Amino acid sequence: MESASFSLLELFKLGGIFMWPLLFFSIATVAISIERAIYLSYHNLKLDFLSARVTQFAENSDYSGAAEYLSGLTKKHMGARILLALIKHSNPGPAFSEHRAERAAETEAMNCINSLENGFNFLTALGSVAPLTGFLGTVSGMIGAFRSIAEATEVNAQIVANGIYEALITTVYGLVIAIIAMVFHSVFTHIVNKFTLRVEKACSDLIALLSSLNVQGPTAK
Repeated sequence: MESASFSLLELFKLGGIFMWPLLFFSIATVAISIERAIYLSYHNLKLDFLSARVTQFAENSDYSGAAEYLSGLTKKHMGARILLALIKHSNPGPAFSEHRAERAAETEAMNCINSLENGFNFLTALGSVAPLTGFLGTVSGMIGAFRSIAEATEVNAQIVANGIYEALITTVYGLVIAIIAMVFHSVFTHIVNKFTLRVEKACSDLIALLSSLNVQGPTAK
């Protein structure tokens, strides 16, 4: 165990000065990824059961019941916040406005999606900056290797070893950080995109239903 730790420390030292920003980037990548994973896991992004329940309330013209039901779920259910905003701006009868209900749902959906995507830009930036920093370390290492060759009277492998170590280690470390950042970014983006599609469908169906009920009357089937 001590040997492995010592080996990692030696690799870090051989990587040169550019290993310090890469270390910071790796810590930031892991921290943001864990935080986003916990946040997305905490919030229930399913909408089917919410949409079905609200539809039942709407068909019975029980808007207050729907609002009360959704209000109790807004802490963990992102979809409940969006449907609640829609219901609150859906006045029954002739006062019903599709545009107003749609606007309210869009605004709340945008707020929810922004909160879900918080930190995604940092993962994208880290995925771009980390390999560039690694390549910068590669250039620095090669410069050091060629300088050693230029200053030496007799060239051998040991003279250029440190420079090559720096070049290769920083490149690998930068690429590993970039891969981790981009994988997590892709997974998180996929989750949010699926939620966005569910929201669009649920809101569209509910607005169409509310419009139909307000035109035909609450007892129409």
